[in-house]
Amino acid sequence: MPEALDVVELLTSELVTNAYRHSKGPASLRLTAMRDGRLRVGVWDTSSCIPAPFDKPPGDRVPSAPVDAVSGRGLILVQERADSWGGWPLGDSLLDRGGGKLLWFEVGAGRMDGR
Repeated sequence: MPEALDVVELLTSELVTNAYRHSKGPASLRLTAMRDGRLRVGVWDTSSCIPAPFDKPPGDRVPSAPVDAVSGRGLILVQERADSWGGWPLGDSLLDRGGGKLLWFEVGAGRMDGR
C-alpha cells in the first residue's frame, strides 16, 4: 500500500509515541491487512487510560489543542486522517497486572490517495 505510506507512518508514530510517553512497561504494534483493502494499525500498552478522541465514538470530534500547547495534537491527527479509530481497555490479565489498552486506527481504500 505505497500510496498510504505517509499517512500510516505518521499516525503509527503518534500512537507509538503516546504509548511510550504515557505508559510504564512494554508496548506492541500490530499491522493487519484487511481483505477489503483497509489497513488496521493497533498499539497495545500497559496503561488503561483511553485518551481522547479514542474514548468517544468516531463521529464525535475532539477540539484541537490550544495554539500554545506543547502537546495534545498527535491523536487529533489520527482523528482527522484515519477512516476509523477506537480504543479498548483490556481489563485484568491472568497475572492480575492489568491488561492495559489497545488503540487502533484504519486507513481504507478511500484514503489510499494520501489524503
